[in-house]
Amino acid sequence: MKRITLITIGLIALFSVGLAVAAVTAPPLPKYQSWKKSVRKVVTDKKSLFYGIHYIYADPKAIKGYQAGNKFPEGSRIVVEHFNIKGDNSAVDGPKNMVVLMKKDKNQKNTGGWLYAGYTADGKPSRLDPVKNCFECHQKEVAGRDYVFSGIADFK
Repeated sequence: MKRITLITIGLIALFSVGLAVAAVTAPPLPKYQSWKKSVRKVVTDKKSLFYGIHYIYADPKAIKGYQAGNKFPEGSRIVVEHFNIKGDNSAVDGPKNMVVLMKKDKNQKNTGGWLYAGYTADGKPSRLDPVKNCFECHQKEVAGRDYVFSGIADFK
């Protein structure tokens, strides 16, 4: 009897760990290239977390959220492509180094109602920690903007 109880407890623990891992697994990267694209953003401060060149893509729901003063409806999606700066010339996009997805999802309680997911340059999940790598900074810097750094002005 003790053996069956231990096996059952072990299976429940493994199942729980599997659910926890599944919860942080990145969803497939959406086909975002046809969404509204931002102006080119360049950050040349090498100490900045945002060092490099970025383009922000927003789906139609996210655009409505930007237009409403960064009040995003459920399901809004924002994708940011990050590129290296080529050599010392910030006028030239270097190779893509990562892609990040934010999706408004009220079930994501630990990250302010947003799902954060990171991808490699070729679109494969990067195992980004959504709390440590994303939300801690978003919470600290832009909590009053629905945790989004960019604004509608970035799309003009």
